[in-house]
Amino acid sequence: MQTEILPEFLSTPAGREADAILRTCVHCGFCTATCPTYQLLGDELDGPRGRIYQIKLVMEGQAPTRITQQHLDRCLICRSCETTCPSGVRYARLLDIGRHLVEERVERPLSERLLRWALVKTVPYPSRFGPLMRIGRWAKPLLPAKLKAKLPTPRPAGAWPKPAGRRRMLVLGGCVQSVATPKTNAAAARVLARLGIDLIESPAARCCGAAAYHLNAVTDGLDAMRSNIDAWWPEIEAGCEAILVTASGCGAMVKDYGHALAEDPRYTERAARVAALARDPIEVIASLDLAPLGSLGGGRRVAFHAPCTLQHGQQLKQVVEPVLTRLGFTMTPVPDAHLCCGSAGTYSITQPELSARLLANKVEALASGRPELIATANIGCQLQIGGGTAIPVVHWLELLDG
Repeated sequence: MQTEILPEFLSTPAGREADAILRTCVHCGFCTATCPTYQLLGDELDGPRGRIYQIKLVMEGQAPTRITQQHLDRCLICRSCETTCPSGVRYARLLDIGRHLVEERVERPLSERLLRWALVKTVPYPSRFGPLMRIGRWAKPLLPAKLKAKLPTPRPAGAWPKPAGRRRMLVLGGCVQSVATPKTNAAAARVLARLGIDLIESPAARCCGAAAYHLNAVTDGLDAMRSNIDAWWPEIEAGCEAILVTASGCGAMVKDYGHALAEDPRYTERAARVAALARDPIEVIASLDLAPLGSLGGGRRVAFHAPCTLQHGQQLKQVVEPVLTRLGFTMTPVPDAHLCCGSAGTYSITQPELSARLLANKVEALASGRPELIATANIGCQLQIGGGTAIPVVHWLELLDG
């Protein structure tokens, strides 16, 4: 694609990066075939190609409008288009840059500003989100059905095994998952203990930064990343071999720390090191001898929902299903498995109508094979899908925990 980016943008690292990304796009349109919002709305401007063109126009001097902002807001950042793109367009990064430029030039309505501020100030903080969730559970009978469905049922985490001086890995523990589904990390610790690995949390670690970063609260997001690097660094220097991130959405973010902090000389090298150590649990478990776990499934029928952040963001496709099959589970077919469930971080809150339509489609696809359980790899997807079906929804690590 030919570009005529304004000098004021080309003088910045982000502007030069955006120009390079724009030039890789050949407008082939393959991306529209796998874009969830284009499939729902049928509007070129609500597909990747149209959004790319809108960002290009802004960087070439056209003033963005509220309509431009809405089209960019509707993107889930599911990155299905990146998986499809034959030219390797780094669409998600371009969208981050474009959204930030539009945010600086278009004022949102007060209601949206307040909602986004509230999300940035509560979702990344378990100490704030946890009490709100407990109040919600207490008042559950009085809540509207849609809000009631989003509240996770409390489930005990169980005991966390003590370190035994074996292989040692960190696990991200400071996000909303720690209060919404605390069993996930505890299950990971128990499973890995049986496989000869000590899993430890750093008490000072925070949210990965994704929630704020993708809501254009970039400073808050980068501060969370720096805080995590500082919290993890002593363990990394002591020889910790990996940083396990059990929520695939957070994993995609941590793997991008090196890029996000590339312009911060105090953190450039350490951020790159953290990103290189980040692992989704399946990357570790699939490489191990699973004999100590035995046969766990007993033929139980499981539908696996591969989160967008796992299959598109981290490019880990069809990796969990073979492990579950080896362990005795029967995997049911899931049509259109590449499509998003509508969770997408805070998307289910900022774009509730589109999110609900995507959820209905996803639940229908997951239930079509008549599974006993639905398993996934991301806290947001787990809560989103759980709120739309009576079929139990769990993190796949819980299946290995027995």
